[in-house]
Amino acid sequence: MKAKCGKMIASDNGSWRFEKFQFPVKEFDWHYHPEYEICLTLNSKGSKHVGDHISDYDNPDLVLLGPNLPHTWQTEINEDDSPITIYVAQIPAQWLDNLITNIPELSALKNMLKLSLRGIEFTQATTLKSISIFTEMNNAEPVERFSLLIKLFNLMVKDENYHVLASSFYTFGQKTDISIDKLDKVINYIYQHYTDPLSAENLAKLVFMSTNHFHRFFKQRTERTLNQFINELRIGKACKLLMNSRIQIAAISDQCGFHNVSNFNRRFLMMKNCTPKQFRNSINEPSPL
Repeated sequence: MKAKCGKMIASDNGSWRFEKFQFPVKEFDWHYHPEYEICLTLNSKGSKHVGDHISDYDNPDLVLLGPNLPHTWQTEINEDDSPITIYVAQIPAQWLDNLITNIPELSALKNMLKLSLRGIEFTQATTLKSISIFTEMNNAEPVERFSLLIKLFNLMVKDENYHVLASSFYTFGQKTDISIDKLDKVINYIYQHYTDPLSAENLAKLVFMSTNHFHRFFKQRTERTLNQFINELRIGKACKLLMNSRIQIAAISDQCGFHNVSNFNRRFLMMKNCTPKQFRNSINEPSPL
């Protein structure tokens, strides 16, 4: 299923959008949009899909989503027929990025917003504290609502145990940002040739290093071995194809550099806790919860 692009309509007298929704059930609606989104889901349980991440939840759920990150929630009907409540704040990326650039007090948000390109799930302690902020937003005037948004960001950035959802190399039309020249050269080469056999020896030659030095250099700067990096990239590419095409799994395995389907299935299961087939079915043909 190809993700649909959504369009934000700002709230009255505001630069950003705030909404409170109530539904009997939340249907699977795979989509993305160019804005940052803060989503608080209450009184529900079901599954959460963010990039190549899938997980179940049955507690209040607070997530920050970066621009162009595909996502959706899918919920069960409550036994008492009570509605599901979802609070949504959508903030234009350029507007928020400009605020952070021009207001030094907001610079602490930079790293969190960068990680939000993969989606961030906050702890239950932070989530429960956010409920009162969203409740106040619902009846607030524009100036007060803006101050509550800043209060919400301050609450989230203080959460030292938030959890990043999508894998390190899941992107949606964007390239990983690497600042170091030598590493950038290696990363670019891997991105261009990830379907080919890759060896540390050949990559080391690109940056004029010995193989042993290259292994240490690479792990220090990426916090993973070369094989882990390559496999995560290949699995991330495979997830995109599984979500956005009907290409056969064996062909996807080959296109993503796994020339042995058994190895592909094993690696996928290790990283995603499900098989490629299960991953595709959960996206394209979600069963009722």
